[in-house]
Amino acid sequence: MKPTAPLTLRAMAPVALIVALCPSITGSAADDEKEKTLRFWLENMAWHHDYTVDEMASALDVEPPRVRELLERFGIDPAKKPAEKKRETIKVLPYPGGRHPRIGFLDGAVDPHRDTKVSVFPPWSKSGYIVVDFPEALWSQHGLVYLAHTHIPTVWDKKGIKLERQDWKRKKDGLLESRRVLPNKLEFTARVLPRKESVDMELRLENGTDERFTDLRTQICVLLKGAPQLNDLTNDNKKIVGPAVAVRARDAARWVVTAWDRARPWNNERCPCMHSDPVFPDLDPGKKATVRGRIFFYEGDDIEAEIERRRVAGTLIPGARPAPGR
Repeated sequence: MKPTAPLTLRAMAPVALIVALCPSITGSAADDEKEKTLRFWLENMAWHHDYTVDEMASALDVEPPRVRELLERFGIDPAKKPAEKKRETIKVLPYPGGRHPRIGFLDGAVDPHRDTKVSVFPPWSKSGYIVVDFPEALWSQHGLVYLAHTHIPTVWDKKGIKLERQDWKRKKDGLLESRRVLPNKLEFTARVLPRKESVDMELRLENGTDERFTDLRTQICVLLKGAPQLNDLTNDNKKIVGPAVAVRARDAARWVVTAWDRARPWNNERCPCMHSDPVFPDLDPGKKATVRGRIFFYEGDDIEAEIERRRVAGTLIPGARPAPGR
């Protein structure tokens, strides 16, 4: 029988990692791993993100009948999602792509890559998910050196250099990690760790070049489209308190908050999204620097007091120290 054409995850993982297994598979360990990976993405899309068949087809870059064939083969029925077991940590998954994570300002994010995107599911029932684009962008004194979609040309676009797409590495305890070495040997590593009541994040830069890097700043975008109670096209439901940015649910005193150290907080009502964007110190050749952030959840009316309480206690941002004299 003629082998089935391989699948590709558009704007995603290397083709070699995701293929449609033909009937003549050998049962090798490599084939088993490919099958596990394909099942993971199908379940991710069908059961956790509630994708339509057309959206799954877009993410996999195949026709809808092929998706239906794969779902049947793996016994995945989008209408029969298994009951989730009680979780010890906040649910976090790699974002599948195939569905634009913005409602508006789409011309500012053409062909969004999933390389840097993770979905965070708030702990409240039927609350959807937010997408954290981490990092969405990275600048240095040379200009824009990384962008997780097409909008403003990066320094590599201007040189005709195309960056390969990649996926998050899924590790123990739900840890997600992504490492990218840019063509000039400037390297960034992003890590996302779900905890019981928060999601902790870390972004590390390493200067593998022979020059000093300055003006190192990022954009880390928290996109709200997938959370129906949070995605109004306004900034009236958001508050900025110090480095933290919070968004309130439409019909309940429930908040999602993001905060980073060395941050520039702001919002964009058109996407809608919110930012607490960290700025890195200058880096000499061979040096590293790390910034840390957190997403947490709060129920109540006094979000300013809650953020201040966490700041004083040293729990607003991972690794922070309690405020002196408190």
